[in-house]
Amino acid sequence: MALPLLISLFTVLAPIILLLTACICLWQLRWNLKADKNWKLPLPPGSMGLPIVGETFHWLLQGSNFHASRRKQHGTVFKTHLLGRPLVRVTGAEHLRRLLLEEHNLVGTNWPQSAQAILGSTSLANSSGDIHHHKRKVYAKVFSHSALESYMPQIKQVVAESVRDWCASEHPVTVYSESKRLTFRIAVAILLGSLPSEEELTNLFTVFEQLTHNLFSLPLDVPGSGYRKGLQARDRLHEYFEKPIEDMLQSSPEYPTALGILIKSSQEQGVKMSMQELKEAMVELMFAAYATTASACTSLVLQLLKNPAVLAKLRMDLQTNGLWPESRTGENLLHLSDVTGLQYLDGVIKEVLRLLPPVSGGYRVALQTFELGGFQVPKGWSVMYSIRDTHDTAPIFQHPETFDPDRFAQDQMKGKDARFQYLPFGGGVRRCLGKELAKLILKILAIELATISHWELATKTFPKLLMVPVVCPADGLKVQFSAQLCNKSSR
Repeated sequence: MALPLLISLFTVLAPIILLLTACICLWQLRWNLKADKNWKLPLPPGSMGLPIVGETFHWLLQGSNFHASRRKQHGTVFKTHLLGRPLVRVTGAEHLRRLLLEEHNLVGTNWPQSAQAILGSTSLANSSGDIHHHKRKVYAKVFSHSALESYMPQIKQVVAESVRDWCASEHPVTVYSESKRLTFRIAVAILLGSLPSEEELTNLFTVFEQLTHNLFSLPLDVPGSGYRKGLQARDRLHEYFEKPIEDMLQSSPEYPTALGILIKSSQEQGVKMSMQELKEAMVELMFAAYATTASACTSLVLQLLKNPAVLAKLRMDLQTNGLWPESRTGENLLHLSDVTGLQYLDGVIKEVLRLLPPVSGGYRVALQTFELGGFQVPKGWSVMYSIRDTHDTAPIFQHPETFDPDRFAQDQMKGKDARFQYLPFGGGVRRCLGKELAKLILKILAIELATISHWELATKTFPKLLMVPVVCPADGLKVQFSAQLCNKSSR
């Protein structure tokens, strides 16, 4: 009885297997035929995965191991197919230097289709050429030194309240979830100048989470798809921000907000932003200050847990520089100059961003066929440059697996060209405008944590790290905080 059953199963499955195999072979062949016939150079090595979805699911499941394994197999330039597009992945300063310096010539902006639609056609991320250059000048005022100084009281207040809540909790805190709430509250506070009610803020946070969760999704606009959910969240956020924008346009606030600075900056540049542009700018600015900064905040807590000697040295440095609680009086005596002048703290933050950059790389699109690493990159293909892999293989960083803030001391970095070997905020004409705001938030959080709290890992082992879409612990990082004013004996 078993043999006839096996024969029947084989009769049914064999044609299906042959058909699937043929489809996969034709899919791979299709992309090999996409090579530019005017170039003798071959396409980079690599696989285009399965029909339609390519290697998207492998990428989502494997995280950083996906790129690491393929880099080990194929080298620093390889091809794949992610999120509906053919893609060339690139690692190493020598390749990144060329890509980032020759934007608008060899490559242009190329976010995945889902991100393009959700962020909007007028967003900074989706602009290029002269339009992008002009928008950066407008947006730059939002992150100027004077603007950051004006945000300090709000950032400090939100961070202090959050850390106080973490310390008051009887149960372990999930650091990544709480860090997202923290950075979201900061983004809303500096954009609007104040926070809405807790109920309204919670609802807004839920919608924003839906947008960010589906920003990188297969562009299938069907009921229930991540792409459709992302578009719906975008529309709800645009609806919410319309009234604050109208109010800001009709009034002259007594104190600066990021939204107010943006409106004024656009007027100074001679181009009044439309309501649609301002709504898309609000969402984009929130996104820029949210997920990646929350990832870095979580990594900061993780690394200080793993490296108690670094925390002890940081506490000593803060005490030496008069940033210990008993050395300060009043609520808002922490100024921008106090924070930016701390060299060891600066090294701690830079090392967190070196070892665990929040995003793995940046997207571009080939504007023309060009050579890279001995291979051709065909016109129209996506190009993704690696950040973490480049940090891990950069020759200026000895023992890259070790967390060592002192590697960024001035005497250690003297004579080293880190421009394209260290780039947690990207590089070239699209280097992240909000990098100083992100570092400021991280530094204020580090100061609050180090000076007023104690924390311990609430699980037996450190969690596995997920790398897609941003770096975060698999369990969110469970930590038990307690209010413990540190003193000299804690060093």
